[in-house]
Amino acid sequence: MSKIDHSLFSANEHALEDNFGDCPECGKAVHIKNSKSGPFLGCTGYPECSFSKPLHDKQTTLLKTLDGVSCPECSSELAIKKGRFGMFIGCTNFPDCHYIAPIKQQEETSVDCPKCKKGQLISRTNKYGKQFFACNHYPKCRYVLNFTPVNEACPACGWAVLIDKKGQLQCPQPACGYKK
Repeated sequence: MSKIDHSLFSANEHALEDNFGDCPECGKAVHIKNSKSGPFLGCTGYPECSFSKPLHDKQTTLLKTLDGVSCPECSSELAIKKGRFGMFIGCTNFPDCHYIAPIKQQEETSVDCPKCKKGQLISRTNKYGKQFFACNHYPKCRYVLNFTPVNEACPACGWAVLIDKKGQLQCPQPACGYKK
């Protein structure tokens, strides 16, 4: 007698296919299809029916309504929302009103951008909450630092900014290697 239950290995031939429903335009089944830009849901009646939609909706989700806080543009309530670039504050009257604001204000560092020499480095956060410092003249200037900038020139190479990396001042230029 075998200890393996062979009934677990028998399956319907379509057991691995997910049921994504029927096409709202023609009524045929909808399946996962692939394109050069990635997978998507498409109608099996293609090319007669061209219905498709993204596999993963990248829609904005409303996390919490801010009671008593009104939109400066349309006076509707504001809410904390999560989109593809992280969390933000947005108007609940969205399709009609496009007001958005960052949750965390960008902090000025009073350090001039060493690349364009016109802007200043500001503290920003990425969609995962990690802090970085970028020129406020983005997208014209794309200078970015991952560590806190210090308004002091590098004595070795003359670069206008040093960074504070784990309590040690360093030159951000990879070719320099200065540490203090």
